[in-house]
Amino acid sequence: MLKGIILLITFMLLAVLAGKLIAKIHMPAILGWLLTGMLIGPYALGWFSLEIMESSWFHAIISICELTAGIFIGTELVWKEMKTSGKQIFIICLAEGFNTFFVVSVAFGILFYLQAIPLYLAFLMGSIALATAPAPSLSIISEYKTKGPVTKTLMPLAILDDVIAILVFFTVLGIVSNRLSGSGLPLYYAPLVLCLSILLGIAYGIFASYFLKPQSSKTKTVITLGVCVGIATAFSLLINEHVLPSPMMNLMLIGVSFAATFTNLLPQERMTKIKSEINLFVVIAMILLILDLGAPLDFHLIIGAGWFTAVYILARAFGKISGSYLGSVLSKAPNTVKKYLGLTLLPHSGVSLIFTGISVGVLSQNAPEYASIIQGTIAAAAVINEIFAVILAKQGFKLAGEIASQKSENTLQSA
Repeated sequence: MLKGIILLITFMLLAVLAGKLIAKIHMPAILGWLLTGMLIGPYALGWFSLEIMESSWFHAIISICELTAGIFIGTELVWKEMKTSGKQIFIICLAEGFNTFFVVSVAFGILFYLQAIPLYLAFLMGSIALATAPAPSLSIISEYKTKGPVTKTLMPLAILDDVIAILVFFTVLGIVSNRLSGSGLPLYYAPLVLCLSILLGIAYGIFASYFLKPQSSKTKTVITLGVCVGIATAFSLLINEHVLPSPMMNLMLIGVSFAATFTNLLPQERMTKIKSEINLFVVIAMILLILDLGAPLDFHLIIGAGWFTAVYILARAFGKISGSYLGSVLSKAPNTVKKYLGLTLLPHSGVSLIFTGISVGVLSQNAPEYASIIQGTIAAAAVINEIFAVILAKQGFKLAGEIASQKSENTLQSA
């Protein structure tokens, strides 16, 4: 374990260096982090091995990072501000989410119909495509200190999007599973676990607010919040692994509701100070999440990518961009949100790979030939899409005028 932690710190330093080099050519540092993960991962140099990624200690660290990333989002969810924009964000999220599901499902429905492949596979593709990986876009927000309508819309939208994705995916998977084997998790299980995640987060937030409310030094604040995060993560993992029949609780969602709770219970000036004091730890969590995102991506799959991969990437991009535009029009969002929000929603692979693994597990028992279609298509798409999606996400913020200055291109320099 000690050797693994030393290696992990080394990987982080390599990622920071790569991020700084990438930033010199006006690309987001996250692209350097992502490429570092791919380079040191099991499909390239093999330094970041499957043994490390599958270890219990690494899983615990990544869980803490997911919860910390959720805190980054949750501290921006101030109820007084959300009352005016909450309905708008909800409309946009529903529009872009279900539009993506529809577009990808129809595209693969036609493709699979022509090749005599069962149509239920098309709906599985659509449900996997719906999800957005929040970490890449949130890393860009943190790095460039973006501010404006697109940023304010994206932060709560990123987590709400995954809530809807989980509901849709597990509903589709439950139907497919019952069709193939006559058994599976009940359809009410997904919304039940999501509600449990939110309630747990609220409980943790109320608990933390008592200790965070008094004014204190930076060191004491960081230690207090760190202990609260550790307790919340440990208890959540215990429930996820040993109480629920299938581990489905979303640690990032728990972090969002956890932080949103204490954010709305504490005075604004106290929260401003807390956010500035934990910024470095948010950056560290983001780096680890992106390394974990990049390491399992096999760049060799780019060579073997076929029509299915191309259709998936293009259909998903069209669904996200057109859906967010439609939702923005319906909710009367600002013009920059209409035009550029869709570009920030393209990062995908973290959640998609989790959904893919679950789908393959279900299909491999009764339809292994279709499991390989899902696995090959999404894995190749994850590699190709994630590299270009990061670049396009940054471009979306830039076109929206929310990147203030090129001087702030690398926040790690000041950290």
